Amino acid sequence: MKISLGQKILSRNEECAQKNREFFKKHKILCLNVISSPGAGKTSLLVRTIQDLKDQLKIGVIEGDLETDNDARKILAAGAAAFQIETKGACHLSAEQVQNALKMIEAEKMDLVFIENVGNLVCPSAFDLGESKRVVILSIPEGDDKPAKYPGTFAGASVVLINKIDLLAHIEFNLQRVLADIRTVNPTAQILQLSAAVGEGMQNWYNWLKEQIEK
Repeated sequence: MKISLGQKILSRNEECAQKNREFFKKHKILCLNVISSPGAGKTSLLVRTIQDLKDQLKIGVIEGDLETDNDARKILAAGAAAFQIETKGACHLSAEQVQNALKMIEAEKMDLVFIENVGNLVCPSAFDLGESKRVVILSIPEGDDKPAKYPGTFAGASVVLINKIDLLAHIEFNLQRVLADIRTVNPTAQILQLSAAVGEGMQNWYNWLKEQIEK
């Protein structure tokens, strides 16, 4: 019997993802896999969230980027534990990478762990990291066609954040089309409109986070 390399990789990933899932359940940790295109505002969202909630929740962040530890340094400066994974060209994080990073941030002490995946709306959605839920971010400057172009990514989201909503008046963006397209592929996802830059709508995001932690 032949087993393809792709099957072996996915099988190994699933094993590690299940171990991660058991770890989060055992320690009652909410783990969120954050997926978006580059520049959608993942890091800015996490920095503001940490600054606003660090006195209420213990937060850790696993950062995924092709190169540099720039984002991890921003997270540390905001007041949360962080560990940077440089993928050296890989377009997504793996469950095994996350498993190793959990030790580095002492995740067992956390209430909330964010995994900021590599900026990409394709590859990250295909790899289970063992997360509790997936967060997909769409920013206004990206355009209003992304849910239709990448339906699989949006279909797997527990919550979709429409970020940079403060720019809506300045950029051609059909918000109603986006909302309808998201609902077509994912009727149950929570959809929140916000701006991490100016703080608009952030309280609704914080309320959602706290509701998930309390479940």
